[in-house]
Amino acid sequence: MTLKEIVTITTPPILIRLAKRLHGKGLMGAYGLFLSGDYQSWDAAMSASTGYDSEEILDKTKTRLLKVKNGEAAYERDSVLVNKVQYSWPLLASLMWVATQNKGKLNVLDFGGSLGSTYYQNRAFLQNLPDVRWNIVEQPQHVVVGKQLFEDECLRFYLRIEDCLAETTPNVIVLSSVLQYLESPYEWLAKLSGLPCCHLIIDRTPFWRGQKDRLCVQNVPASIYSARYPCWIFSMERFRAHFNEKWRIVEEFDSLDDISSPVKTVWQGMTLERIRNGAEG
Repeated sequence: MTLKEIVTITTPPILIRLAKRLHGKGLMGAYGLFLSGDYQSWDAAMSASTGYDSEEILDKTKTRLLKVKNGEAAYERDSVLVNKVQYSWPLLASLMWVATQNKGKLNVLDFGGSLGSTYYQNRAFLQNLPDVRWNIVEQPQHVVVGKQLFEDECLRFYLRIEDCLAETTPNVIVLSSVLQYLESPYEWLAKLSGLPCCHLIIDRTPFWRGQKDRLCVQNVPASIYSARYPCWIFSMERFRAHFNEKWRIVEEFDSLDDISSPVKTVWQGMTLERIRNGAEG
């Protein structure tokens, strides 16, 4: 069975649309997040922001994710606790698809994976695989907390990509809700897609049909944590063009996020496979 068939069976589009409707504006939009502005430079957007690396964000994420780790809560996303896991079924199907191609081995490089939100989201399914390793590359303060409170035989934390590769060889890269918050997302995408991994999964990323990327500021209400930080809305055409030569887009899918934006925005993901020897396969 191909990945497209798996994703179609597990996540028919009507269920995605229904989930968005039930959650108001989507998984995070329902909590009052919104994007604003049209900034001409990263510095301009930063001047209108408070930053993403505050102690408040880390402390709330740590406290709430510990509840998930210890079985006191079902799910955490962006420091918000909910009483039922909100799965990204296409992402999970893609992870399992990668594992089937590697004799049950799943070795993930989760770039910008916080303290393990995506790992804990899918832990109930991952624990049935014979060999799982989940490696997170994050900001220094996250790595310190991660190593102290969350690291175990499956979940590891690293300050640099090179530190991770010195210890293990991931077979899939996960970029979930991270590229849009980087100053130079395409430079990071080029670096990550150049690593010796055959699969790449992108999820929870905002796109629009414009010809150029649009730089906004994401506004987070005090009910979550009071913050403002730069956020890109990617041109779908420009974004896809970065994969024309070396990667094949196996499947594209909708994400549950649907944050209010100044332009018509879709939150999507995609699963990609490296093109080997200049041909698809």
